[in-house]
Amino acid sequence: MTRLELDPWVEGYLNYLGDVRRMSPRTVIDVRCTLKKVSEFMAKSRPQTPLWKLTLDDYLRWLGEARAAGRSESVLAKELSHLRGLLDYAWRSGRADRNVLDGFSLQDRLRKVEPRCLTLDEAQRLVRACPRQSPRERRSRLVVLLLYGCGLRTNELCELDVPDVRVERQEMFVRHGKGDRERTIPVPASVWTELTAYLLEQCGKRGALFRTRFKRTRIRQGEVGEIVRAAAERAAIAGETTPRTLRHTFGTHLMDAGVGLAVIASLMGHRTPNETGVYLHVLPGKTQAAVDSLQLDKEETR
Repeated sequence: MTRLELDPWVEGYLNYLGDVRRMSPRTVIDVRCTLKKVSEFMAKSRPQTPLWKLTLDDYLRWLGEARAAGRSESVLAKELSHLRGLLDYAWRSGRADRNVLDGFSLQDRLRKVEPRCLTLDEAQRLVRACPRQSPRERRSRLVVLLLYGCGLRTNELCELDVPDVRVERQEMFVRHGKGDRERTIPVPASVWTELTAYLLEQCGKRGALFRTRFKRTRIRQGEVGEIVRAAAERAAIAGETTPRTLRHTFGTHLMDAGVGLAVIASLMGHRTPNETGVYLHVLPGKTQAAVDSLQLDKEETR
């Protein structure tokens, strides 16, 4: 892939993100793409003007045209964050008098959309709809069990290797999480039983945990999606059901069971508990019940 070349000072900033801030290579590439794209846009009306010398009006004009082109608020919020980081670095380095995007954010305007998730009954039906007579069926069933029972992302499941199953501790080690973050997930007992049986059946100690039908290559995300969709169809579950649906179901059911945000964030590989706030939709009514459970002396509070 052709490397996107930017201003030498901007290239230095990108190196700083990777070498000093320790951001993942994927994140640095994402920032690079944003800076390149915005630079090309600004060059049409403000040629030879570096990003840190532009005004707030310049950025508002870019936002307006990006919205008109159909870019979503969430994507724009991410790109604004990338730009804000560069401008803050320029200000701290003495190249700019101030960061014109400091304090400017779209996050408060974003409409929070509840992620689709299955009810407990639907999740149980989904698992029951996964047969285990043949080796292929047992592999597909385990795919569904790990997506729902461990909250794995699709690519995380595809990248699992046999040694990532830590038999001595009944854990799953995720080496390739989002942002290249690693984490360890305890495997539920019911899932663990089928996972260990699957390992014994495979008789393998190295390589991919899940392979294609003829064991030629590592399983791909498209096949994982087909496995989930087929299981949902057999279970007669209404609405689109994807691997992401099962991950959201994992987080939602944990929240519903009273597990804390910080624990759920750790299990799901979120960078901060704030990212887990999307699962707060299961709490309406429960916050009042929690407050009502406090044993206060009503006479003393009058």
